[in-house]
Amino acid sequence: MRPIGIDLFAGAGGLSLGFEQAGFDIAAAVEIDPVHCAVHKFNFPNTELICGSVDGLTAEEIRDRAGIGDKPVDCVFGGAPCQGFSLIGHRAYDDPRNRLVREFVRIVAELEAKTFVFENVKGLTVGKHKAFLEELIEEFQVAGYDSVVPYKVLNAGHYNTPQSRERLFLMGALKGHRLPEYPAPLSNIAGKRKRFSDLEDGPTCRDALDDLPDADAYDALLTGDEVRPDAFGVPSRYAMELRGLTNDAWHWGYRREWDTSVLTSSARTGHTDISKRRFSETDPGTVEPISRFFKLPVNGVSNTLRAGTDGARGAFTSPRPIHYRYNRCVTVREMARLHGFPDWFRLNVTKWHGARQIGNAVPPPLARSVAGEIIKALGIEPSRPDGVHKLGAPELLSFDMSEAARYFGVDAPSSRRDKKSGAKKRKQVDIERERLGLQVANG
Repeated sequence: MRPIGIDLFAGAGGLSLGFEQAGFDIAAAVEIDPVHCAVHKFNFPNTELICGSVDGLTAEEIRDRAGIGDKPVDCVFGGAPCQGFSLIGHRAYDDPRNRLVREFVRIVAELEAKTFVFENVKGLTVGKHKAFLEELIEEFQVAGYDSVVPYKVLNAGHYNTPQSRERLFLMGALKGHRLPEYPAPLSNIAGKRKRFSDLEDGPTCRDALDDLPDADAYDALLTGDEVRPDAFGVPSRYAMELRGLTNDAWHWGYRREWDTSVLTSSARTGHTDISKRRFSETDPGTVEPISRFFKLPVNGVSNTLRAGTDGARGAFTSPRPIHYRYNRCVTVREMARLHGFPDWFRLNVTKWHGARQIGNAVPPPLARSVAGEIIKALGIEPSRPDGVHKLGAPELLSFDMSEAARYFGVDAPSSRRDKKSGAKKRKQVDIERERLGLQVANG
């Protein structure tokens, strides 16, 4: 029997996918953002998607919704937002702004999960934030859980991902259960000074992107996000896995039914001639001086892909890097490749939502390495599941915030961007980007 995992603060599903590929069945995922919920439901059709807050959500409700009854939960994982840090003399853990972290601890304990994985930003490990982490470890101790100390910051670039991205991971186990270990690095960060001399360099930007057709060659991608290209290029070993062309491409996860001849999540971005000239004059691996966009190195890795702000904070897109070959920013699919998402994994059709979903996600190869250590600690031998999962309804990928909220029967979060959208495909004029000579189209 495959171990049971519960994903809290699931987003589009980076942790869900990594844990599934390590051998878990993701029984339930909880996410408050309806657009993220729609994409998670599309990619994980057999997971019970709970669209709402963890605040007040009970273990009984999760078990009932997921249909797992009193089966043991093997791991609860997620990245709860941490915001409040109280003045000296007060516990940061008790700050009302950190209630979602407290809810994470509560749900782990109520479910009597055998293990937990708490993921967050590297910044929690420095300065006054370290006191918060110590308090969090104490709270897990009170709830009956030992934590693996010292906690660690892991870089996705050391786990066969062509991106330098550091994230904090705090892991633990119910008292009496074996504690997991942190995963050993699998690769060096390609193109950078070697950190682990006994390891080979991991995949590069070229490995991730070279086989993908140029989105600018297809007019259909001006109004949509998918096309059937004339041909794909010769894939690297890394790209072969993401295209599902190798025997172990699915790892210990479920196969998905999908059309390998279609290029998806590839809506084009319109750039002015001025921007294209600036991009062409920028050396790979450096920052374009006007826009401050990073140009991908051919034989190195991407900088950290970020999510930008949500609708409540203005809905601004975080800059996407410049392609090393083409005089444009990378597409959402190219971002997904740099993040370790396979090609069958779909994102929202708009560039803003799609890029936000990737920037918020844990790279699946990193999540898979962490989850693999949890599997070992549980004493479980991973097994390949039978059958093929059909992906969800395509309409889930085109929802804006209001449409997604109606679909799930929840209130829509305030979003300036959705108020400005008059159709599924919309243009947003960003004053700052216009100053940089960029034209932003189709979300």
